[in-house]
This record gives sequence, structure tokens and C-alpha cells, in this order.
Amino acid sequence: MSQQERIYLSPPHMSGDEIKMIEEAFATNWIAPLGPHVEAFERETAAFTGVKAALALASGTAALHLSAELLGIERGDVVICSSLTFAATVAPLYHKGVECVFVDSEPESWNLSPKALKSALADCDRSGKMPKAVIIVNLYGQSCDMEPILALCDSAGVPVIEDAAESLGSLYKGKRTGGFGKFSVLSYNGNKIITTSGGGMLLSDDEEAVTRARFLSTQARDPSPWYQHTTLGWNYRLSNILAGVGRAQMLHLTERVESRRRVFDRYAAELSGIKRVSFMPEPEWSRSNRWLTVLTFAEPFSPMPVLEHLASLNIESRPVWKPMHLQPVFEHSRYFTHEDGRDVSAELFLRGLCLPSGSSLTESQQERVISAVKESLGNQAKKA
Repeated sequence: MSQQERIYLSPPHMSGDEIKMIEEAFATNWIAPLGPHVEAFERETAAFTGVKAALALASGTAALHLSAELLGIERGDVVICSSLTFAATVAPLYHKGVECVFVDSEPESWNLSPKALKSALADCDRSGKMPKAVIIVNLYGQSCDMEPILALCDSAGVPVIEDAAESLGSLYKGKRTGGFGKFSVLSYNGNKIITTSGGGMLLSDDEEAVTRARFLSTQARDPSPWYQHTTLGWNYRLSNILAGVGRAQMLHLTERVESRRRVFDRYAAELSGIKRVSFMPEPEWSRSNRWLTVLTFAEPFSPMPVLEHLASLNIESRPVWKPMHLQPVFEHSRYFTHEDGRDVSAELFLRGLCLPSGSSLTESQQERVISAVKESLGNQAKKA
């Protein structure tokens, strides 16, 4: 029997409009970095997210790095960050020699816990070294509980960097994510809800700071007839071709969000009736883009046998992010839990699994996934 077609976790979803934008770039010979598509992509994204300025970059990681530069974060400084995230959130800080202090998730949203953040800020205050920033992460497309987090940071005088890489199109109390931080960051990696193949965006209401970031991201070339530098920057800008892809993708963002929410709803309808299986919650203040559908398993079930069974059927799935405080590279870092005796992030890592969630996922493909999950759980139940 031949192997069935592979089902990917979150593949790119092209509409056909992308080729028109690419052809326009070629027809006008704007194939190098920068150009009309880049400028339009920035304007359109700023308008969509409700910020004053946007800067198109080669990756979300580049946007995080520039955010740290703009805030003057240097070697030896302290930054507080969500632990339950991908390493790209903190990699630029690690390479700058920053001390990363990690905080747990809350069970209500799986995002940064205001209780844990309060403890971390108090500890920093006692040590006499307050953080230069707090990085909040909108996990799997869902917004953090912004109001208490921003209130704590405002009270402490600490700026917020919003890692909205996974949450484009999501809402917090009716407002789109990507506009809550001093600086906010988007990603257009190939697995995101819309993609430019690779790319990112820096967002802010501080137009002067974004102008500075624009300078730094284009090798920090001084205005001069020759190449002159009073400082050195980076080659971080997005190409005009890829910006054209992004503009075409943005036309279909609302459809992509609704498609992923429908995928989640079908999984929930088919699987949530199984005891010991639950899904990532959506608090009343949140409307997630459901970038990935994530579920958790309690005893006697475990996610790894499900992952292995899906893999045997050519279906891709992934464990929940391994928290940063459990990563070998950060084994000596400070970490603050949501409550004494409970590590929510570690629980989610051990119990959670991401299912195929692409906006192009067909009903028959989703049925394959659902059937495979049920089969694996049935096998586990027999062995219990």
C-alpha cells in the first residue's frame, strides 16, 4: 500500500494574487531590497494593526534585535521574558550578553502570567537591577492578557516588547495584536498565518525610533556621496519581491483566520468529548487567529505516542514549545512560576501537542488527523 500524501503542520497557503505582485516587481525591475511593494506593505500593515509606523525586515528575529537596540539594551542588562516560547524570542538578547529572566504562563490563556511577572519585577527591584524590557509572547496566535501586564510594566517604568509573531489577525478586547508594545514584532516565516517566505515587521507608535531602526537596518549608511559610517548597522531589509508576496497575502488574512478557526472548531467538536483531552482555552477577552490548534492530554494519555502514530501515517505534528527555562542554554537563569509548587509552562510542554492547522487543510485531511488521534488514544487506553 502506497503512503498517503503528507499532511503538514502549517504549510504556506497561496491565493494566486502573489504572482501578480511578483510580476509587477519584475516588470518594473524592482527586484532588489526596498521598492514600492516594501513601502506599501509597511503602510498597509501599520494601518491594519493600528500603529503609526512599520518597518519591513528580513525576519521577526531581526525586528526583535532592533527593538533591543532601540531600547539601549546592552551586555549585562536584565530582560524579563515569557518562558513558553520559541528560542527566536530571546536569541538576540542571548547574543548581546543579556541576562534573561523567565516567567511562567497562566492556565487561563497559556501566555505570560501577570502573577509571575509581578514576582519577577519585585525580585529585580530587590536586587537593585530593574529590567530594561519585558518581552511578552502571543502564544499560538492568542493574545496575552494585556491590561494587567501593561499596568505592571507601566508602574515599574519598564517598556514592553510584544512578540506578535504568531498572532497577526488576533484580537484583545476588540483591538488587533501588534500594537500593544513600545515595539511589536511580526513574523512572515513560511509556517505563519501569512508568509513572505521569510520576513518580519517592526511596529511602533514611536515614528522617530522606527526611522532610527530603518537607518540601522540598511547598514547605517550616513547621507554622503560615499559610503560613510558613524556607526555600523545590519543588512536587515526585506526585498521588494517578498514584500509583494506579503501584500497579496494580506488581502486574504481575514479568510485565513476564519479558516484556521474552523479547523480548530472541527477538532474540538470531534475530540473534546474524549475524557482527559482538552484544548487551548480562549478567554472571553481574546479572539485568537488559532494559528495552531493545540490540545493537551492527561493520564492515561500522553502526547508522544500520538505524535509517533501520526508520523507513521505521514502526518506532521509537534510538541508544545519546550520552555526556555528548561533549555540547557538557560539552565542557570532565574524563573518565576505562576504559583508556588506549580510550573504551568512545564506542564503544557509535557502534555501538549500541536495538530495540523493550515488554512488550506481539507476536510478529508482533517478527518485523517482526527481518526489517527482517536486510534492512538484507543491504543493507549488498552495499554493503561
